[in-house]
Amino acid sequence: MKSFARMIFILGIVLLAACQPGGPGKATATAIEAKAGTGFDIAWDDRSPFRAGLIAGEQAALGQLDGASVYHIDLQIGDDLVHLEGRQDVRYTNQETEPLGEVYFRLFPNLFGGSTEIHNVTINDQDTSPTYELNNSAMRVPLSPALQPGEQAAIQITFSVRVPTEGGGNYGMFAFVDDILALAHFYPMIAVYDDEGWNLEIPPHIGDVLYANTSFYLVRVTATAGLTIVASGVEIERAEAGNRQQVTFAGGPMRDFYLAASTRYTVVSEQVGETTVNSYVPSELVEGAQTTLGYAVDALKIYSQRFGTYPFTEFDVASTPTLAFGIEYPGMVVIAIRMYDQAKSEYPPAYLESAVAHEVGHQWFYSVIGSDQLDEPWVDEALTQYATLLYWQDLYGPSGAAGFRGSLHDRWAGVDEAEIPIGLPVRAYSDVEYGAIVYGRGPLFVETLAETMGQETFDAFLRDYFKRHKWGIATTDSLKELAESHCNCDLSQLFEEWVAE
Repeated sequence: MKSFARMIFILGIVLLAACQPGGPGKATATAIEAKAGTGFDIAWDDRSPFRAGLIAGEQAALGQLDGASVYHIDLQIGDDLVHLEGRQDVRYTNQETEPLGEVYFRLFPNLFGGSTEIHNVTINDQDTSPTYELNNSAMRVPLSPALQPGEQAAIQITFSVRVPTEGGGNYGMFAFVDDILALAHFYPMIAVYDDEGWNLEIPPHIGDVLYANTSFYLVRVTATAGLTIVASGVEIERAEAGNRQQVTFAGGPMRDFYLAASTRYTVVSEQVGETTVNSYVPSELVEGAQTTLGYAVDALKIYSQRFGTYPFTEFDVASTPTLAFGIEYPGMVVIAIRMYDQAKSEYPPAYLESAVAHEVGHQWFYSVIGSDQLDEPWVDEALTQYATLLYWQDLYGPSGAAGFRGSLHDRWAGVDEAEIPIGLPVRAYSDVEYGAIVYGRGPLFVETLAETMGQETFDAFLRDYFKRHKWGIATTDSLKELAESHCNCDLSQLFEEWVAE
């Protein structure tokens, strides 16, 4: 294992770290603000690096979200693309109304066929001893004394990760396969604390695994020079020396940081307003990249007009060997590489187009508007499927909408159109039920909701929903409450028929 000091010496880059001693849990906001993150010569509250990643109309967010966590991560990707070494500082703020005696971090690689090994944890420069739960996928970091509401703590973690070379979590989202590295949720990630307390569970093998608050990420990646790295956020700095490269990304406000990389990637791009759209594929699939790029551009335009403008200056589509058709991440999505060569693909072209349109829709319903994807998967998936219906309608007219609507009914028919509630947790559904109900019956409910409210009223509600929940967390209750305020009606019976258990 190469140390970070040696790695940085090779690159000829001096990394500065400011330290302010203090006892665990005692640091005030003022003391923590003065401390820079791991190897970053920048104050915690300096959000200037994130400006380049936000369109002009969204940069006001940099002066808001005061309590959002800030991650400073140094990541070294081994030349085998399987072994990672990481060091991260996180400034965590207690945004609750009660003291917190611990902070939990999720270690998802331990569930996804790989592994995370924690080497050291400190709180405000003081060593601490974490404990592990849920098959070592949850790390409890004790805070003594407890962190009071409004107080902050700087938590530093050094860790190693091994990436699996097959499988890799739900739908193969974390793996190195076919010379493509897919790094989903690879770093120790702060869990969500809400009215239920710390949200911790081993996610089912189907569905999305993440429930996360919005944060800010500065991530410095060191890797072999021939590797093309695609990541959430935007590249803000690059250095190369010999056969090594060091690339720094800034992403935020975002509720996760994702990275894909390959020596095989080439890219095609197009500009949409203030946003550059990139499509990454192995060079032999560049024709499919152009097709996929076109779908992504059309979807960004449609959803920006209907819901609210896409907030970031970059949007990436990366092909990976995922077993799903596609998976969403903040500022980027991945699409299954097997769908790109239409001459050889077992799937009709409409599958690729729908997959891209659906994953782009998640930039609104998941990325900007967060939700509990494990307990209330319909909140993001059903709305995103409805957005995909609007994509087909706006591009291809009534016949396009009818075709996609038919696919929703076909999904629901997989369980004989059983009136199973769409609002259950992922773990309550069988594999067949999850796809049929959340992805089939769910968007049909959203369409019924639009008809009940009136389409014009519903469209205004969706725009307001995006505006009010931006960078926050939406729930079934908050969605229903806002919808009722727009239609000035009681939607309880409709929600009981379709959503409630």
